[in-house]
Amino acid sequence: MPSTWDRTGRSGAGAALGALVLGAALSACSGSDGPDRAAPPGAPGGTPGGTAPTTHPFTGGPAGPRGPVLAVKIENTRPAMPQTGVSAADIVYVEQVEGGETRLMAVFSSRLPKRVGPVRSARISDLHILPQFGGPAFAFSGVQSKMKKYVRQAPVYDVSQEKAGSAYFRAGTKPAPYNLYADPGALLRQAPRAAAPRDIGFRFGPAPAGGTPLRTFTATWPTTTMAFTWSAKDRRWLASWGGRPDLAAEGGRLGGRTIVVQYARTVRSQFHDFLGSYTPLIQTVGTGRALVLRDGRSYEARWSRPAEGRGTAYTTADGRPIAFAPGQVWVVLLNDGKPYIP
Repeated sequence: MPSTWDRTGRSGAGAALGALVLGAALSACSGSDGPDRAAPPGAPGGTPGGTAPTTHPFTGGPAGPRGPVLAVKIENTRPAMPQTGVSAADIVYVEQVEGGETRLMAVFSSRLPKRVGPVRSARISDLHILPQFGGPAFAFSGVQSKMKKYVRQAPVYDVSQEKAGSAYFRAGTKPAPYNLYADPGALLRQAPRAAAPRDIGFRFGPAPAGGTPLRTFTATWPTTTMAFTWSAKDRRWLASWGGRPDLAAEGGRLGGRTIVVQYARTVRSQFHDFLGSYTPLIQTVGTGRALVLRDGRSYEARWSRPAEGRGTAYTTADGRPIAFAPGQVWVVLLNDGKPYIP
C-alpha cells in the first residue's frame, strides 16, 4: 500500500497538497479478529466528539437499540428492484459508479432487517466514506482485484461474501448477480468487534427558519436519475428511480425524512471495471455546497469534513448547524458541477 494518496485516487509518494499520509491514529480492523489497521488511502486518523446520550446519532430517534454499525453495498439498477432491507437502514448513501449508474450503501444500527440486498461489490469511494463510523462491519459481494489490499488496510471489518459466506444466500427469481442477499444478524455475528454508533456530524431537531418550499428534487447522473417528492401525508420524501416509484420489497416506497444532496468533486480513480470503464472517486473530505431537504422545504447548506476519521457537518452559510428531521437520512452524492462523465 503506498504511503500517500493523491485526490485523484492515484498512488504516488510525491503527490502534493492533495496527498495525505496514511497509517495515522484511526484504528479499526479488516476481518473480525484482525489487528488494527490504518485508514484507507488518503485518510489520516481522528475521532469526532461524543454522541448525545438520549438520541441515536444516525437518526435522531430515541436511543433505543444501539447495535453495531453495519454498512451494506446494494445494487441500484432496474434489474435489482425492488430492493430488500433498505427501508430499515438509518442512513442510505447514493454513489456514482462506472457507466454513470449508481449504487447504494445502506448503514444499519438502530434496527436490522431479516435480509438485505441484492448485495453487490464495493468501490473505492466507500473506503473514504466509512472511516467516520470508527470501524463498522462492511458487507459486499466482491471487489476489483487491485483494490483488495486497500480493503484489507481500511478501518472496516470485512464481512464480504468471500469472508463471511455463510451469511449470504441466493433467493428469488432474479438472475445472478441480482439475487444475492445477506442476513444482517449473521453478518454482525462474524464481526463481534464492529463499532458502536457515534457522532458523525448529523444534528436533529425542529426545522430551521426560512428555506424554500419544494415539492420534488431530481438528482441526475450520466445515465440515471433519482427523484425525491415530498409527501405531507407520509411526512417524508418518496423516492423514484428513472421516473418510476422506487418500491421496497417489503412494501411501500423507499425514501427518507431528510434528503441531503451533497455536491462533492468526482474524479477518475485508478480502478476500472472489466469493460474498461473507470471507477469514479467521490471526494467526501473537504468542504462544499449542499441542499438539505426536510418537511417539504429546501435549505441551502455547506458541508465540511476535515478528515476521513471525522464526521460531516452541514451548516448554514454563517456556520449554524442545520437540523435534520428525526428518521432515515439519505445522502445523495452528486458531482460539484455538471454530471461527472469519466
